[in-house]
Amino acid sequence: MDLKQIYTQMVMEESRSTRNKRDLENPTHKELGHNPSCGDEITLQLDVEDEKIKDISYTGNGCAISQASTSIMCDTVKGMEVKKTIELADKFIAMIKGEIRDENELEDLGDGIAFINIRNMPARVKCAVLAWYTLKDILVNDKKEGSFTP
Repeated sequence: MDLKQIYTQMVMEESRSTRNKRDLENPTHKELGHNPSCGDEITLQLDVEDEKIKDISYTGNGCAISQASTSIMCDTVKGMEVKKTIELADKFIAMIKGEIRDENELEDLGDGIAFINIRNMPARVKCAVLAWYTLKDILVNDKKEGSFTP
């Protein structure tokens, strides 16, 4: 099986997975992410405690790429320190923009590295980065659950 087939299989499996697609009982942070160009829409929910992401989930709808990227992101950052999570979001976004090409620098993205070739599909870039930009916005701007406005 070549890399393209592995990527396609992973995107399809992750986009259908419901393990991270759920409401958190008591999220500390919540934010809507929307891609108006294609209609992808997610709401990220985080439980942040002691500067660590104790739990993370999402709800919403979108294409297979946006849903898979969101699910993989949740798996990757769960349990991670907020500062490291912001750095990882920056790294994922830089990878998609083609600013980081050395795969050795991207190892800490886990399965997120599977999206490395999205940069060659400009129409799909926004789909892949939606969750990562939304997550970074929540954490950098400390968007608490009470400040959420749909």
